[in-house]
Amino acid sequence: MVTISTEINGKTMTLETGNLAKQANGAVTVQCGDSLVLVTAVAKDELIKNAEFFPLTVDVEERMYAAGKIPGGFLKREGRPSETSILTARLIDRPIRPSFPDGFVTDVHVIATILSADQINPPDVLAMLGASAAMSISDIPFNGPLAAIRVGIVDDQVVFNPTYEELTRSLVDIIVAGTKDEIIMVEGEADEVDEQTMLDAIDKASLEIKKLIDIQEQLAAQVGVPKRAFEPQKPDDELRTKVFDFIKEDMKKAMSMTDRAERKKALKALKERVENEFEDVMEEKCWDIRKALNDAEKKEMRRIITEENKRVDGRDPDEIRHISCEVTLLPRAHGSGLFTRGQTQVLSALTLGAMGEVQKIDGLGVEEFKRFIHHYNFPPFSTGETGFMRGPKRREIGHGALVESALFPVIPGDEAFPYAIRLVSEVLESNGSSSMASVCAGSLALMDAGVPIKRPVAGVAMGLIQEGDKETVLTDIMGIEDFMGDMDFKIAGTRNGITAWQMDAKIGGISLDSISKALEKAKTARLFMLDKMEEVLPETRSELSKYAPRVITITIPTDKIREVIGPGGKMIRSIIEETGAAIDIEDTGQVFITGKDVATADKAKDIIERLTAPPKPVAAGEQYMGTVVSIAPFGAFVEIVPGRDGLVHISKLAPHRVEKVEDVVKIGQKLLVDVIGVDNQGRVSLAVAGAKSSKPGDNGRK
Repeated sequence: MVTISTEINGKTMTLETGNLAKQANGAVTVQCGDSLVLVTAVAKDELIKNAEFFPLTVDVEERMYAAGKIPGGFLKREGRPSETSILTARLIDRPIRPSFPDGFVTDVHVIATILSADQINPPDVLAMLGASAAMSISDIPFNGPLAAIRVGIVDDQVVFNPTYEELTRSLVDIIVAGTKDEIIMVEGEADEVDEQTMLDAIDKASLEIKKLIDIQEQLAAQVGVPKRAFEPQKPDDELRTKVFDFIKEDMKKAMSMTDRAERKKALKALKERVENEFEDVMEEKCWDIRKALNDAEKKEMRRIITEENKRVDGRDPDEIRHISCEVTLLPRAHGSGLFTRGQTQVLSALTLGAMGEVQKIDGLGVEEFKRFIHHYNFPPFSTGETGFMRGPKRREIGHGALVESALFPVIPGDEAFPYAIRLVSEVLESNGSSSMASVCAGSLALMDAGVPIKRPVAGVAMGLIQEGDKETVLTDIMGIEDFMGDMDFKIAGTRNGITAWQMDAKIGGISLDSISKALEKAKTARLFMLDKMEEVLPETRSELSKYAPRVITITIPTDKIREVIGPGGKMIRSIIEETGAAIDIEDTGQVFITGKDVATADKAKDIIERLTAPPKPVAAGEQYMGTVVSIAPFGAFVEIVPGRDGLVHISKLAPHRVEKVEDVVKIGQKLLVDVIGVDNQGRVSLAVAGAKSSKPGDNGRK
């Protein structure tokens, strides 16, 4: 068993191996504070022949015992991965995927199991570090190690691997992954922070990354095993040359077509001609021919950019596709926005609900509820394809979370806007950066609904093509430029600064200088798109949709909460039944009243205020319309003001003799009563108005 540690932000981070999960190719535990993650890496021995993609699988397993919790629900067992687990798995996958050597194509499975969560130190960056360490000490070929670190800015100071509490006060929450020399991945959110501040944070993070790589190298030097030898599948060079020569001119013609549909049609026809031309070897050499076609398309796409300074759709590198915006498309949604950019189109619909409809989170983090929710749907028709609709995939969850992070900094707090907010983005067409289109459409929907956001938010995806010494940064990339390019960098923000970003390198890494160029061009593009959006809706609507619920917030004394709820919830249920309003009461005494209209909410508010109002002084001679609340053999108790009862003796219930109280009154009955006395203890004596002997001191008998 070997243990190696380093210090980050005054906290010890420890790698350990040799004790747990020894049958995996590589197994490492990573610990910071009392947060502990076990990460294993296993790869099959045989390479996959004719593979078209690298079958890497990353899973993150949250165990509720890690935080001393029992899972919610009927089964009391962890079920499908939580959203946090899926997002962490994507965080691990994205930097390590491009770090495997070319030609190493076999099933690789990385599993991060969270064994202990102290709810102080987030375990996601620990899992990312463990994945690289497990791979580095194993026999699995890997171009690592690499490392990841979280960056915050608290009280104007850069903080590395901040705690959950520090993150609540931080201007940014960024995770940076990279090697000693270059950045592979960046993801995070910010409170409208300028580009230079973000760059400085990344630059400082790179120094801490080197420390984390050093301890991995030390660990590998002590316990690492030699990397397994493998023979990558090599294409038939002679056949490849023949295919290249056969399609060279036709490929140029096809890739010069600026219309995507025409280009796809031409490429499909070219593929069919190649299959006919090489029909005699097609069955045996299918992989070689298919790879040659893909490589020729990629090569020509990149040549046009680097040599002609143009793109396959005819745009300049900095040019944004045509943009159009619409709002209020959906009559019954509380707000809706449609954003179209080229062949990418997103419709976002917003729903407002009562505070009781916030999402409850059953996880290992400190967050228990989520008030602003964004969901992203990517149906197959958006790319002109068929497919299965079986719930959201990991990509949809990841894109949905990115958009949520981008919009969250401008969402008003529940004090100013006491609503649960759900935003759904439907991707109707996709040809690049549907997530950033969702940011724009979502911002329009929020404003259309009358949500008082700070400022509108827009997003753009940047790309990069590196060929030799020539580097070209692309603005507003299409699908082909994402798939065949070297970088996908999504940046969202307001006019004041960045709110979210996500960068993935498709190559070994990206320099800070390249990231800086992309940020500068992205800012120009973001401001251009905000101009287009504000032409349609310059500011948030002053009134909510007539179909949106109305919420009133009041605060009651905490010692009055039980009176509003009543025994077994009887009182609050009766208010809900009488008014039709939804009522949510916080422990602080804050009450959220949600009605289908203002009148409904006001009615419930009036009842609650009467229930919790200080007792009104009662004096003899006053008259009230009260309600019978209980009956005893000697009389009836009548509530004359909220929280204040009085006794009507049996002799004062009617102008005639009453044998039995139930003969003249029943619970819930309204009675007009006179106050005939208040004793030293505040007990009130009443008489039904008009009953005989209702004078003070009269015992009711002659």
